[in-house]
Amino acid sequence: ERERENNPRCSSSSIKNPACSASQFVPSPNLKKLLATTKDIKEEGGKRTMAAASTEFVHATYDPLVAAEQKAYLETKAGVKGLMDAGIKELPRIFHTPPHFLHDNPTASADNLDLTFPVIDLAGGRKDIVDKIRDSSENWGFFQIVNHGVPLTTMDEMKASVHRFFHQDISEKKEFFGTDPTGKVVYLTNERDWSDLMLVDMAPDPPRPEQLPSTMRDVLREYSDEMFRLGDLLLELLSEALGLDPGHLKGMECAANLGIASHYYPVCPQPELTLGITNHTDLGFVTVLLQDHVGGLQVLHRDFWVDVPPRPDALVVNIGDMLQLITNDKFKSVKHRAVVNSVEPRVSIGAFFGYGSPLLTRSYGPIKELLSEENPAKYRETKIREFFVGSYNEGIGNTYLPLLKI
Repeated sequence: ERERENNPRCSSSSIKNPACSASQFVPSPNLKKLLATTKDIKEEGGKRTMAAASTEFVHATYDPLVAAEQKAYLETKAGVKGLMDAGIKELPRIFHTPPHFLHDNPTASADNLDLTFPVIDLAGGRKDIVDKIRDSSENWGFFQIVNHGVPLTTMDEMKASVHRFFHQDISEKKEFFGTDPTGKVVYLTNERDWSDLMLVDMAPDPPRPEQLPSTMRDVLREYSDEMFRLGDLLLELLSEALGLDPGHLKGMECAANLGIASHYYPVCPQPELTLGITNHTDLGFVTVLLQDHVGGLQVLHRDFWVDVPPRPDALVVNIGDMLQLITNDKFKSVKHRAVVNSVEPRVSIGAFFGYGSPLLTRSYGPIKELLSEENPAKYRETKIREFFVGSYNEGIGNTYLPLLKI
């Protein structure tokens, strides 16, 4: 059970018609079983509690009643969207986020903290851009970019395609359902976060066009091409911000892999009890995120959760754990999360650089050009496979970086 609770990606959708309204929706037998199980647990009051509520998810005491609810949910293959389409009014207990994850730090807007979330105009002068990227990567681990060259029409169509995929009939979605996040094209859900996910491995060996969902096929390939171009530019700028040659990080194959993760966050009946994505850092080198107008991304800064304001023309960039490792802590990988709401569904699309083969067997350590007697290596070398497995075993909300400290 520990492995299942620690796995951020499990099943997906297979109920009758998740695109229809709640009044028209016909729950499958498995979904009825889940709702009945939830009702039974609720009626028992304090006798039945979610084991993870008072400790970390991955260190929870096994609770057969919670396990039964998780199993019933996963067997529906409906995802959280299916639960909302079924008309639920209360959040199933398996989605209750432990209080220490929800309230570990207070939430504040950048305005309240007298802060300005970094926004970098890539149409500016090169030195100014590099200086701002350096400052943001060292102090925030996040920044937004505008005038990045990705057409607004492509960004809008990418967001629309995610809505199309998750709103289509289950008969269209079920062929992509899976439980293995390493698959080429896989539709996943899990029994922890209030979100559903479509993962596509776009590089170095992209899926054939016919393997992609028809609702996303053309724009996904177009958007991925834009991410390849933008990823190369970002690695150049980050290299220069480190005082290295522009091609240094690309030469280390930091953008040899590209995964596109499309998240769908349905409206939630009790958003104060859960998260769309639990507090975490990204494992790879760099992530580029496209978020819609709804917002919900929060970044941990100065011990506050700070909202990242959505902008229709902006993309969000953040530093991953592996980039923090190879820069010897010069650039920071920062915890972030996604909150949900009860009013409007949200989508976001993450482009992740540095996941999967062929990099899994490659070793990475602090870049030698950044080291000196005053700045010795802080981490031992590690293979990406070891790093990913170690991070997985550390559990939700934790990072493997401290275990690699010299």
